Amino acid sequence: MQASTPSTAAIALPRWKRRLSVAAVVAAATTFGLTYSLSAPLIAMSLMARGHTSLFIGVNAAMHALGVLLAAPLLPGLAAKLGARRLTVFALIAAGVLLFLFRLWPMVWVWFPLRIALGASAEALFVMSETWTNVLSDEGTRGRTMAIYTAALSLGMVLGPALLSEVGVNNHAFVIGAVISVCAALFVLPPWVLAPARSAPEPARPLRYLRLAPVAIATTILNAGVETAGLSFIALYATGMGWGEQRAMQLISTLMLGAIVLQIPIGWLADKMDKRRLALTLAWISAFTALLWPFALQETRLAFAMVFVWGGLFVGIYTVMLAMVGSRFQGNDLVGVYAVMGLAWGAGALVGPSVAGVAMLGSAKFGLPGMIAAACAVFALFMMRSRSRT
Repeated sequence: MQASTPSTAAIALPRWKRRLSVAAVVAAATTFGLTYSLSAPLIAMSLMARGHTSLFIGVNAAMHALGVLLAAPLLPGLAAKLGARRLTVFALIAAGVLLFLFRLWPMVWVWFPLRIALGASAEALFVMSETWTNVLSDEGTRGRTMAIYTAALSLGMVLGPALLSEVGVNNHAFVIGAVISVCAALFVLPPWVLAPARSAPEPARPLRYLRLAPVAIATTILNAGVETAGLSFIALYATGMGWGEQRAMQLISTLMLGAIVLQIPIGWLADKMDKRRLALTLAWISAFTALLWPFALQETRLAFAMVFVWGGLFVGIYTVMLAMVGSRFQGNDLVGVYAVMGLAWGAGALVGPSVAGVAMLGSAKFGLPGMIAAACAVFALFMMRSRSRT
């Protein structure tokens, strides 16, 4: 299937029906985002409570990435065979069952294959929800629609740890996560929720999708690498700059809040101007403003204002790229590109914290912001030199 714009059938849908369907898909993805962000620290803290080492916990966590790697190449074929609705519902129910099995089976060695299967389910859900939302979008509002999707998913990621802090690390938390994931399927099950048409099955060709959308893949690596590095090290960086632990944690919350709130105006801009130019502008702004962190952290109010704006602008790069991908691809190509973006996310999440750790060893004050600025600048240069629109 050749790269092209979304189907005319999707564009011709009644606006109210399309909006309700988008809301249902976004709600399902947000609910699962809550479950995912609850389960990751829950599994890690459960293993720690049983006396396992950080190395053991890290290897177990890596099983999630392995599940993503195994599932991603299969998704275009599965989506064509099962359809978006069936595959999404299957992924949500499977994730719920898997979380319940964590609570049911106390043998820790079983948690490794369970974690692989959970990673595969998460990859299927995220790829299908991004694809589904994009297919239901029209070209005039695609940027805003994908901005709402990104913001809602980020909100779910924030709510997961908050819920865990209330419930506590225990078997009940696994059951709650399982119930939430299964209930999320109720959002997309009703027949009035419009699903994308099935495409003809094609063999898995991840290298082809990499060639089709190199900028989108690079965007994902950048977003995953910087986001995971930031969440891992910003609090540590702030305490090294003289901040208290509680205030440093509030800095992370402020950054996440900016990543949620500012997606809507960025999505609006994406619908009013050239998306590629907007993504490039956001990348350069993110690079230059990251270098100001050491100076902004000298004054509390300025620091909170800066990370709020920076978080929104940086995540906006990914939001705009999601809209760009949806504008260019459809059918199996759209699913395939998003699946490879899932693989790229795993690679970025693996490399980002490692590079940030080395950078902070080199300079406690400028290491982290310097690494982030360099990553954004390298991405911007790659985007400028790339011949591909995505």
